[in-house]
Amino acid sequence: MILHPGPATRHLAYYSVRLPCTRMAENEVLMLKEFKTFALKGNMLDMAVGIIIGGAFGTIISSLVKDVIMPPIGMMLGGVDFAEQFVLLQPGDPAGPYLTLAAANEAGAVTMNYGLFFNAIVSFLIVAFSVFLLVRQFNKMKAKEEAAPKAPAEPPKQEVLLGEIRDLLKNRA
Repeated sequence: MILHPGPATRHLAYYSVRLPCTRMAENEVLMLKEFKTFALKGNMLDMAVGIIIGGAFGTIISSLVKDVIMPPIGMMLGGVDFAEQFVLLQPGDPAGPYLTLAAANEAGAVTMNYGLFFNAIVSFLIVAFSVFLLVRQFNKMKAKEEAAPKAPAEPPKQEVLLGEIRDLLKNRA
């Protein structure tokens, strides 16, 4: 006999017998509540904004490395374009030599793209240094906030009242 949760089986809950499908539904509701509290925290929104800005920052850094930093370095090294530097591991069809990485990829050749790897290293170093500067500035601001003198705390209400009484007694005398 298969029991389904419904009016006919609700009395089973009284005897603390739970049906597997009822327990699963309760777990799903609990999980949804937990997810809601997690998603509505301020930190989650901050993290989402950080990820979006980080993606845009990565695009800018990639362009900076590819279009601004690497061309002068390549020019100083005799007109080398690092994005086109590769080692041919296995020729494709038709067999090489391939003048560009795009031509090698189009022919199906297996290549080790050390020039692109070098560009990625430079991009990483720029991002790492930028994050270092950002964290350093944040820590400096945090240290200033901690070092700033705090306003003296107000005395308790009882002390204020006692002081007023004292002043009144002085004025009477």
